[in-house]
Amino acid sequence: MASPLPPLTVFDVETTGLDPRRGHRIVEIAALRIENEMIDEMLSFVSLVNPDRDIPWEARQVNKITDEQVRGAPGIEEVLPKFLEFAGGSVLVAHNARFDMGFLECEKDVCWGYVELPECLCTMRLSQALFPRDVGHNLDAVARRLGLTIPKTRHRALPDVMLTAHALMKMIELGEIASIEDLQTLCGIGVKT
Repeated sequence: MASPLPPLTVFDVETTGLDPRRGHRIVEIAALRIENEMIDEMLSFVSLVNPDRDIPWEARQVNKITDEQVRGAPGIEEVLPKFLEFAGGSVLVAHNARFDMGFLECEKDVCWGYVELPECLCTMRLSQALFPRDVGHNLDAVARRLGLTIPKTRHRALPDVMLTAHALMKMIELGEIASIEDLQTLCGIGVKT
């Protein structure tokens, strides 16, 4: 028997670069809960993160986050446990989850004690499964395909999370996805790096 959709936590990270194995770090993390298949925009988590390194010019051009903005922010060892507490009892969801989970996997090593990351589903994989003949499955392409408005503040964590959450719910509706098993099959179960 299929299980209904559990609580979901859609999240996104902004970073100093593209590869955490080369020392790139998280500079912002945001999340939004979906409970009873409803997006609760009032139930959100957002935090800048001090990466303990300079933010390269290229990253600043994308996410508009400066060294000055993160200088007084908490480190990942403080932010990641709070984010995981916020996401507790839910399944994580991200667009291009391999990227975001790759950063969480690397960053968890600096946290005190052992940090267990929950399962993460990927909305990019969901788009590829539902629209296999369409070209382009980045978040902008998915949003346009679904008729969603792309925020002017793209590439900041919270606006990206809101866009991903709305895209997820629209794809769940279009795909007539009623169970967590169907969603896991289409999104990829437990995306890891």
